[in-house]
Amino acid sequence: MSDHDNSLSEPVSVPLVTEPWGMMQTLQAVRQNVLSIIPQIATKQPIVSGKMIKRWHMVTDPEALRRVMLEKLDNYPKSEVTKNLLRPAIGESLFIAEGAHWRWQRRTVAPVFSQRNVLNLAPIMSAAAERSALRLARYGTNRAINMFDEMITATFDVIADVTFSGDGSFDRNAVHSVIEAYIGDAAKVSLFDMLALPNWIPRPGRILFGQGLKKTKGQADRVIEERRKYHGNKIPDLLDLLLDGEDPKTKRKMNTAELRENLLTFIVAGHETTALSLSWSLYLCAFDSNVQERAQTEARAVLSDGRVATGEDVARLPFIRQVIDEALRLYPPAGMVSRNAVARDELCGRTIRPGDIVILPFYALHRNELLWDHPNKFDPDRFADRKSIERFSYLPFGDGPRICIGASFALQEAVIILATLLSRFRFTPIPGRDPKPVMILTLRPEGGVWLKAEPV
Repeated sequence: MSDHDNSLSEPVSVPLVTEPWGMMQTLQAVRQNVLSIIPQIATKQPIVSGKMIKRWHMVTDPEALRRVMLEKLDNYPKSEVTKNLLRPAIGESLFIAEGAHWRWQRRTVAPVFSQRNVLNLAPIMSAAAERSALRLARYGTNRAINMFDEMITATFDVIADVTFSGDGSFDRNAVHSVIEAYIGDAAKVSLFDMLALPNWIPRPGRILFGQGLKKTKGQADRVIEERRKYHGNKIPDLLDLLLDGEDPKTKRKMNTAELRENLLTFIVAGHETTALSLSWSLYLCAFDSNVQERAQTEARAVLSDGRVATGEDVARLPFIRQVIDEALRLYPPAGMVSRNAVARDELCGRTIRPGDIVILPFYALHRNELLWDHPNKFDPDRFADRKSIERFSYLPFGDGPRICIGASFALQEAVIILATLLSRFRFTPIPGRDPKPVMILTLRPEGGVWLKAEPV
C-alpha cells in the first residue's frame, strides 16, 4: 500500500472560509484565488447569502440551479464582471452574448458540434496524443515533468489544427502567448470590476495586452478571408464548418468579425479547460495507484497493439471516462460563475431581488455533503452508473440552454489523450510538489502538476 493510497488521504483542495470577512479581505482573496471566498457552510447547506456592496446568494441546491440555468434563464444573465473581463478578447461571441444575439449564434454553431463532426475531428486528437507520448518518452524516466505545461501544449495543438488546419500563416505560438497572458492578467478581478465601475475607466493590467490582441485579431481575420476564397477541398475543420453555418430560422450567416470572435472563444475556452481536466486526471491517477492501475489495464486492453486511441475507442474506455468525470467533479475548470438577477424571484425559500448577485459555486456544489458521499475523496466509481447522479448536482459544463457547446468535443479529446498516455506510461508524484488548486478565471494547478512518467 503506497503512501498515496486513497483510503488514507484526500487529494488537494481549496481551504474554504470559516469566519465572516470584510470587504478588503475578500477583495485580496479574490485576486489570489476566487474560490477561497467560498464559505465552508456552502458545502453543507443549499444556499448562503450575504452583502458586499450588493446582496449576494451562493446556491448549491439542484432545484434552485435548475431554475437559474434552465427555467428562468433570462432572469439571470451572466454578470457584468465576467463579460468585462472577456469582452476585449472575444467580443460579443457565443460565450458573452445574451438574448436574441446569443440565440441566433447558438442555432448557427450547434450543428458544428454534432456527434458526426466531433467524431470526424478525432484523428487530429489522436495525432496530438501521439506527439505528446513521444515528447514524454524523450524526457526519460528520471525527470520531473510539468504535466500541466505538457497538456496545454497537446490541447493547443488540437485546437489550432481543428481551427486553422494546415494554415501556415497563423502564428500559433504568438496567439498562444497572447491568449495566455491576457487570461492570466485580465482575469485578476480588479477592484473596479467588483465595484461595477463603467468599462471606459481603464483597467491597469489590461492595457498592456491590447496590442497583442489586436495583432491576433488581425491575423485571424486574414485567415478567415483567405479561407472564404479557397474553401471545400478537404475534411472540414472548425473554420470551414462555421463558414458554412447559418441560422436555420433567419438564414443569417456570421460575418468575419463574428467568426473571429467565436473562433477566439473556442481557442480560449477549448484548449485550456481540456488541458486542466487532463492535468487534474493525471495528478489523481498518480495520487491513487490503484485507480491508475485499473485505468491502465483498461487502456492497454483496448489499445493492445500499442496504438494511439481513436474516436471509435472512446465508448470502449468507460473507466478512463469515469476518471475524467471525477477529476471534473473535484476540480471543475469553471469553479464558480455569477449571474445578475434582473427580476424578483425565490430560490430555496429566499427572496431574490433585482440587482442581487447569484453565485453558482460549482466547486462547492461538487463537494456538497448533502449531495455526495465523502465529497472530498477521489472515487471514479461514483460515475459507474451515470443515471444515479442527479442532473443539477454535477455541472462541469453548466447546463440548460447555455450548456458548454463543446462538451462532447472536450470529453472525446480528454479520453483519447488520457487513454493513450496511460497505456504507455506509469505516472508517479514528486514528493513535496503537490499542485495547489487556484481559480482566477479557471481552476488551475498553481505551480504545475509535477510527475515522473515511466514507460510501461
